Amino acid sequence: MNNLCFILLCICLSKTSSAADTLFSSQNITDGKSLVSPGGLFELGFFSPGISQSRYLGIWYKNIPVQTVVWVANRGTPINDSSGHLLINTTTGSLVLLNKNKTVFWSSNSTKQTQNISPVVQLLDDGNLILRDEKEGANSENYLWQSFDYPSDTLLPGMKLGWDLRTGLDRRLTAWKSPDDPSPADFTWEMLLHNYPEPAMFVGGKEYLRSGPWNGVLFSGKPPGALVALNFSYFADEHEVYATVGMMNKSALGRMMLNISKTDPGTVHYYRQSWIWSNEDRNWTLYAGYPRDPCASYAKCGANGNCILTATPMWPNACLIVLVQPIQPWMSEQGGSGCAIWFGDLLDTIQIPGGDQDIYIKVSNAELAGKDEKWKIGVIVASAIAVILAMFLFGYLRLRRWKNFKGTQTNIEEQKEEDLELPLFDFPTIESATNKFSINNKLGEGGFGPVYKGTLMDGKEIAVKRLSRSSGQGMTEFRNEVILIAKLQHRNLVKLLGCCIQGEEKLLIYEYMPNKSLDSFIFDEMRKKLLDWPKRFHIICGIARGLLYLHQDSRLRIIHRDLKASNVLLDREMNPKISDFGLARTFGGDQTEGNTNRVVGTYGYMAPEYATEGQFSVKSDVFSFGILLLEIISGKKSKGFYHLNHNLNLIGNAWTLWNRGRPLELIDEGFGDSCNLSEVLRCIHVSLLCVQQQPEDRPTMSSVVQMLCSQSTLPQPKEPGFLSEKDLVEGELPFLNNETSSNGLTITLLQPR
Repeated sequence: MNNLCFILLCICLSKTSSAADTLFSSQNITDGKSLVSPGGLFELGFFSPGISQSRYLGIWYKNIPVQTVVWVANRGTPINDSSGHLLINTTTGSLVLLNKNKTVFWSSNSTKQTQNISPVVQLLDDGNLILRDEKEGANSENYLWQSFDYPSDTLLPGMKLGWDLRTGLDRRLTAWKSPDDPSPADFTWEMLLHNYPEPAMFVGGKEYLRSGPWNGVLFSGKPPGALVALNFSYFADEHEVYATVGMMNKSALGRMMLNISKTDPGTVHYYRQSWIWSNEDRNWTLYAGYPRDPCASYAKCGANGNCILTATPMWPNACLIVLVQPIQPWMSEQGGSGCAIWFGDLLDTIQIPGGDQDIYIKVSNAELAGKDEKWKIGVIVASAIAVILAMFLFGYLRLRRWKNFKGTQTNIEEQKEEDLELPLFDFPTIESATNKFSINNKLGEGGFGPVYKGTLMDGKEIAVKRLSRSSGQGMTEFRNEVILIAKLQHRNLVKLLGCCIQGEEKLLIYEYMPNKSLDSFIFDEMRKKLLDWPKRFHIICGIARGLLYLHQDSRLRIIHRDLKASNVLLDREMNPKISDFGLARTFGGDQTEGNTNRVVGTYGYMAPEYATEGQFSVKSDVFSFGILLLEIISGKKSKGFYHLNHNLNLIGNAWTLWNRGRPLELIDEGFGDSCNLSEVLRCIHVSLLCVQQQPEDRPTMSSVVQMLCSQSTLPQPKEPGFLSEKDLVEGELPFLNNETSSNGLTITLLQPR
């Protein structure tokens, strides 16, 4: 059964161990050796899960008969033999896992200063593997790195589930793919950041279950029965937002785990959250499970529905909630209190048998003073009617404003009705949010105008794209971007929150990306060091999945036509999101290519057939992805790259190194010990396949994703297009008189041959 489990071991394991709990810089741990925590509770070493022959570095309970692993280091990069060894890299102050060939299979990445320190590694009795400065002393909690910050599928007492807002660290659980494969599955349990943060479960990127906001005692979606054995806590300030779960019985052991199983092999999966404890034989026993019923699934009964647990079959009660806030403090037997106000659709209202939480409509006491009960009811009913009328009025005004917006779009190609369901912001709201478009709020300058950071009245951070009146993007491109992004939903595409039109002002409001764009990292000598190879490979795979969605999985086939490093934004977790769809084109059915007399794109990223003949297709996007891949690997810009020994550009240099058997010379020196050479080499190979001269030779994005994520044999690439700057400018492009940009902005190139 798929479970997020808290497993309780109700016996005290007091046995101690004589094995070492500390690894010093002069030592290493080889396969067959281990560290054991001081009290003998946990052990660190190499293991093979289930029937797998691969070797992983992990932590497990030492005295549980059935090996119970709680943390895995190299989850996605197993070692195929017993040559693995763990040691401290004294140069970087990090913990590294190598094989006999010195290939790095995993590395801890400390964000703290590691100069003039004496790093040691220690396994603690709470299951935490820490890297600390020996000079700090064993009692210091000033860790250089700790495994508790990077959970696998298990949450132990003392671990935090949530965010460090200072560094963007998201501590979340990710299930194993199977009992034999600890690599991360697409099944997570993490803290959602909004006005009322709450843990939530995601399956395939979609919200599957949530815990409800904190009410002072526990998260409101959890039944009070969970308090019998568990102690919930919640903390939030400007630096951190997290939850922890501990044991009421301090002498007991416990764990929460997230896993996947099938009820019918190959078909149905169950995803549940469960609390588990053990009997005296030290075997884990289920205590409680979530979702315990269909009502717990996210949005089971739709908007403004009330899911009744006792109904057979279950059905949603239609209801109108005016405002939710208790007149008196909302108290439970455990002494908690809390209230919540929400906007938009009300989801996940559940009627729990025996539950003691009520929904109240807030009415001023002053207005009710001295009045009889009938008058009170009349006030409540009148308030509800007023809200209903206000909702109708809001809907009418919104519809009218949208019609006015569409009415301004005269002489625009493909005029048709669109059901956008997109919020329309008024200009004063956005002007106030951006401090009147202050220069201090400016995030950057795009091809069609500046982008500003803003903060709405509710505290939500936004990014505002203000279309320049002198830019090339008119109402056609504006409408194109609004319609396209409003209908796109993917974790690797930027989310459009709304738009604003007032006179000649055209604004697009996006979700705010705190780490800005990819180019601000990979082309900056200092910031590029923050992107080690695992992070860059994560970004590469995310971009590939986002582009695959555009080409194949969205309702319309979409060709971006301007994929580049500055159009890839990074969220707090450094997840990539493709942005800027003003130049995108859509196709229906099986159409995959088109032709235009107006070539748009960015110098250095355009495919040969598009730049010279105006032919664009999914394969022209693939070419741009190949260029971007080379830039991420090398840390060098495609445009303006110059090699001292020859006249080759970035593509030509990569092709030359490939043919000479020296492709790894392309690697950015900033990778250091984090570099997985076989993985990097595969990415270079894929990039050269993507930038081949002929479109039919290039792979599709579905093939690219498969090649990046597998060890299959790849075909040999053919010669790329645009091997030198001379080819690109003099030999191929007829746009010598056109004005181009020196900062990588989007340009429009007219009348190609």
